Amino acid sequence: MKRLLQGYARFRRDVFPQRKDQFHLLADSQQPDVLFITCADSRVVPDLILQTEPGDMFLCRTVGNIVPPQGQMPGGVSATVEYAVEVLHVRHIVVCGHSDCGAIKAVLPPDPSDTRDHRNLHRLPLTAKWLGYLEPAWKFLPPGVSTGDPRTLHVALIRANVIAQLENLKTHPEVARALAHHSLQVHGWYYDILTGAIDAYDQQQRRFLSLEDWAEKNAEGSF
Repeated sequence: MKRLLQGYARFRRDVFPQRKDQFHLLADSQQPDVLFITCADSRVVPDLILQTEPGDMFLCRTVGNIVPPQGQMPGGVSATVEYAVEVLHVRHIVVCGHSDCGAIKAVLPPDPSDTRDHRNLHRLPLTAKWLGYLEPAWKFLPPGVSTGDPRTLHVALIRANVIAQLENLKTHPEVARALAHHSLQVHGWYYDILTGAIDAYDQQQRRFLSLEDWAEKNAEGSF
């Protein structure tokens, strides 16, 4: 708590006074262009990674960047998606997974070289139920991925989960309508904590490209 209180003091003393006009404009309304859905992992800080400002993104953070399909476990994620699309009229939704995801590791076969315990779920019944939404990711694994290499499988399943959650997202009626009317685009990203690099899922090629290559390929599009 001490670090939080010190940070708040710096914000009130140094940051807020210099940006008072910006916060004044945001005080009564918001018009974010993007709904950014990512993991609750403390190492993933969207505003730092993307250098965004207050008001730029509507954020949703869930364990494993999970988006339950429409009609299953309605709650905060579904309400956030609905509000972002129907009320805020966001033009983009990004589902962003990340390296070393503990949620994904919890559903993998045990890795003898990893001494950290990610599978002690008997005392976490809500977490265990939530992680059930990761199961569809297995069918999006690319062919030829070695299940005998835990690290390779881990990264591949994290990426596959991004694709699976994009598919879940499209089951939400407000998202499906907006996609049909071409007023919304959905994107799948993978963020590497070690390098700071982002890969984006190319839905035409059905593979991940560096975000730089993806942006160049889509330079003619509207995003």
